Amino acid sequence: MTTLAQQAPPDDARSRTPPKLQVGGKYVSLTTYRQDGTPVATPVWFVEERGRLFVITGTDSYKAKRIRRNPAVTVATCTARGAVRGDRQPGRAEFLPESEHARIDRLMAEKYRIDRILILPIYRLVLKLRGKGVSQTGTGAYLAIGPVGPATPPVAEAAR
Repeated sequence: MTTLAQQAPPDDARSRTPPKLQVGGKYVSLTTYRQDGTPVATPVWFVEERGRLFVITGTDSYKAKRIRRNPAVTVATCTARGAVRGDRQPGRAEFLPESEHARIDRLMAEKYRIDRILILPIYRLVLKLRGKGVSQTGTGAYLAIGPVGPATPPVAEAAR
């Protein structure tokens, strides 16, 4: 005879499942925080793998500088112009080592194949006209954004 306890996993087994960030679409609103705590949201392209989001940004971008100071972020599904379309979820960003860059480039190329052909050249032209540097594939800051959960340490300390 099988008892009920043998049939279903205990509640604490389900709570040990790693949390995942739930976003979809082409853009995610990545909110970082200034030194004074003011939130700054930016729509960015992303890819998702195993519950983590991956984003590429300029090495010297303000968002990268803010994340170096404070890795606490929030993410939400959004439009290309940044209008949030989903719930904001807390996360923690970290910079990926160069050995991970090629894998993230492949994932981005798969997801944004048409967009890279149509939108990226226009975006780069606008940046050039504004006098800003243009980040090319293989350069920049590669970020992994994971959920904040029981297994994630609190974000009290400053980043590196």
